[in-house]
Amino acid sequence: MEVRLQEAKDSIRDVIDFPKKGIVFKDITTMLKDAKHLETLVDTLYNQYKDKGITKVVGLESRGFILGTVLAYRLGVGFVPVRKPGKLPSPTYSEKYSLEYGEDEIFIHQDALDSDDVVLLHDDLLATGGTAKASIDLLNRFNLKNVFVNFLIELDFLKGRDKLATQYEVDSVFHF
Repeated sequence: MEVRLQEAKDSIRDVIDFPKKGIVFKDITTMLKDAKHLETLVDTLYNQYKDKGITKVVGLESRGFILGTVLAYRLGVGFVPVRKPGKLPSPTYSEKYSLEYGEDEIFIHQDALDSDDVVLLHDDLLATGGTAKASIDLLNRFNLKNVFVNFLIELDFLKGRDKLATQYEVDSVFHF
């Protein structure tokens, strides 16, 4: 499995100056288009979380939806989206946060989770930690039983993990 994970990691493309000058964007589409890599990622995540009592997978817009929904299906649990402004039709909770290149706000339906849930929060990338911290702050409004936090990629040099709540298990598949 380690060789397959390394092959998947090696297939991630760097895009220079996207979405703005000075940013090196980690493009996972080059990895996801390969069925072998997709299978490796899903199997890796499933095996890591299958015995954790997960009841919902919460995925962050937009790339957190890709593996988040597949993983929810594989775990036999529901999927809850965290969206950007204007995307959710019912009453929501929201959190504002800062990015490397601006500010944003995320939303979750107020009835998406309850205190009996054990949640796996999934996103594609942990960079400076702003989006992840805001997402955890959203989840904390539900007084959940437990939260596990997972990223496909972590940019270690940005130290985003340092911003996250220490009471939750945080894991990343790939480190750059």
